Amino acid sequence: MNGVEPAIRVKGLAKRFGAKTVVDDFAIEVPRGIIMGFLGPNGSGKTTTIRMLCGLLTPDAGEGACLGFDIRRQAGEIKKRVGYMTQRFGLYEDLSIRQNLDFIGRMYDVRPLQARVDEILEQFGLTQRRDQLAGALSGGWKQRLALAACVLHRPELLLLDEPTAGVDPNARREFWEMIHELAAAGVTILVSTHYMDEAERCHRIAYLAWGKLLLVGSVDAVVAGSGLTTWAVIGPDLADLQRQLKGRPGLDMVAAFGTALHVTGTDPAAIEASIAPFRADPRYAWEPAQASLEDVFIHTLARVGADRR
Repeated sequence: MNGVEPAIRVKGLAKRFGAKTVVDDFAIEVPRGIIMGFLGPNGSGKTTTIRMLCGLLTPDAGEGACLGFDIRRQAGEIKKRVGYMTQRFGLYEDLSIRQNLDFIGRMYDVRPLQARVDEILEQFGLTQRRDQLAGALSGGWKQRLALAACVLHRPELLLLDEPTAGVDPNARREFWEMIHELAAAGVTILVSTHYMDEAERCHRIAYLAWGKLLLVGSVDAVVAGSGLTTWAVIGPDLADLQRQLKGRPGLDMVAAFGTALHVTGTDPAAIEASIAPFRADPRYAWEPAQASLEDVFIHTLARVGADRR
């Protein structure tokens, strides 16, 4: 990044709630102006990690900086420069779009307020709906309003916690176009998501499970570094074929993907030996395939889960 200080640089972060360790020895560097995707199963520590990264939650261990400010000693300065969007709609449903934005603007002492609200209404396509009650909006428009409220005070960092959960595909696509426009303007964005297609829209991803950072990097780098070999097979009675393949040597995962099965493992020779008898069956067509991001996540989760047992 040409010597530019990263938006976030932390190491050794840990957070415990009672006897449970929710985040354990977390370290990451997030360059400015990128979209960093946070992925992982429910309860993996994503939200807790994001809150510690931006000073909203004090870590029990570890250190680092966000936007050039110490996450422990200067959390107040960080909060002024962050926009945070929770999964649940957090604005006032009995106020209009404009009234909600006015209220948020006063909270952050935005000046000149009315001019900035007009600008945001235009930027997010809300001008014609400005007098509509927030509670009457569809899920997609509510998320658009929530994002508009997040950027009203011109934050340098956006934290989006599963922002498109329950939103229809068209609204999700439009939402991500807005996210990319903000990143192109220099805003750094951390977004947690369960959707693989959304993960692939991020510049970099971090995959967490059991409070541990398991994978980090661009999608291409994460897939390429997984060491997975994958074969795809199509044909009749794939459910029966799946049952026959499961548990054979070298086949770490046999999963249905649409009208095909993906057969995945880390030992190419062992995979080929195990599928050889089935490749001789003329009913099935086999071909090498690229491991998907979902393949990588499932394999990583299974491997780390086995190590924990």
